[in-house]
Amino acid sequence: MNINVKINFRSSDLAKKTILFGLSLLFITQVSGCAGWKETLFAQYNEAVCLPDFPDKDGWYGGDGAYSIALDKERTLWLFGDTFAASENGRKDRIGMDVVMGTTLAISTCGENGPFKIKYFLNKKNGKFLSSFGENEWLWPQDPFIVNHVLYVPLLVVKAMLDLSEPINFKIVRQKIARIKNYNLSDPRQWTIDYIDLKEAIPPGIEAFATTSVVFQNHVYFYPLYTAVKKTGKISGNVLVRIPADKIDDPANFMEYLSKAGKWETGMVPAKAMIVLPAGVSELSVRYHADDNKWIAVYMSSIMTGNQLLYQTADKPEGPWGKPIVLIATVPEVDPQSTRYDKHNFCYAGKEHIEFARPGNLVVTYVCNSAENFQKKNNFIRRNLFLYRPVVNNIRY
Repeated sequence: MNINVKINFRSSDLAKKTILFGLSLLFITQVSGCAGWKETLFAQYNEAVCLPDFPDKDGWYGGDGAYSIALDKERTLWLFGDTFAASENGRKDRIGMDVVMGTTLAISTCGENGPFKIKYFLNKKNGKFLSSFGENEWLWPQDPFIVNHVLYVPLLVVKAMLDLSEPINFKIVRQKIARIKNYNLSDPRQWTIDYIDLKEAIPPGIEAFATTSVVFQNHVYFYPLYTAVKKTGKISGNVLVRIPADKIDDPANFMEYLSKAGKWETGMVPAKAMIVLPAGVSELSVRYHADDNKWIAVYMSSIMTGNQLLYQTADKPEGPWGKPIVLIATVPEVDPQSTRYDKHNFCYAGKEHIEFARPGNLVVTYVCNSAENFQKKNNFIRRNLFLYRPVVNNIRY
């Protein structure tokens, strides 16, 4: 069976998460709030010795996504999307390597005087690597959050599309939230997981619900990616919804959306919702910075193959948001002048990691991928381990 895919780089950020894997189509916090929300965690790491790093170890050889959340004062959870995995240590390329279709987890720590350390926890059954969520489903992670001492991990349910006439051969068929109460256990493979189905809560037009999640005061806020095609053209942007923190287990009955009139309305009607961030991305971060008394949204440009990392600021989660400001003006992986460049490269998944913040600095990641035909056994993403893994930047702003 031969499967090919075309990528429209002017489509949504979600559509950019695309690579081919063999006979299958494989596409590609810390919830922050103001100081008033008692469950918000801000780990205070030594800036000189603790910045995230993602070495190849524990079977992990690269993944995208890279959402993070502080589980407690010592541990930060990392969530990756589709992941290269191999049992051999010290691999120099990914040729012939397996791919975990779904989500993988890692936990990092930083001692007072010690460096950043990370351990990946890949599931394995009968010698085969498996996703951390949904053994029989293809699930991509979105932005996790903690309320009432429960960890919630929003997930996109993905289905491969074998119709070659489609420009993007996958679709999001459903969205759900994993609920984990015993995340205090050191090994995520021992966590007990059940699921909240969002089928009744999310109407058509919402491509990705928890593009970023924010616990603020008595609510959990989300910035869904909304797209619609109308006679006047395509509409795309991130709207804003919220659910009371004590009703998060029953989202369909307690969801509210911010309308174009600037009022909170019951339910969710995307066509009547205010687009608070025109970025129109499926992955970003919105975090509160107490030193500036500002909310900061970080995301990758959704045009020009993701050639810039941007940020915007606001006084409130709902905005109004200031104009986009450039954090990274030229991304090497899509810059023809860079040794990391390849004509098939594209970048996405830009976000901040507040757990490692310090005054005046943003610790951010992005991921770059390849649109080259994956059936080529020695294609660019297989030959080069630097591609398809979180790229870390510590940036003054």
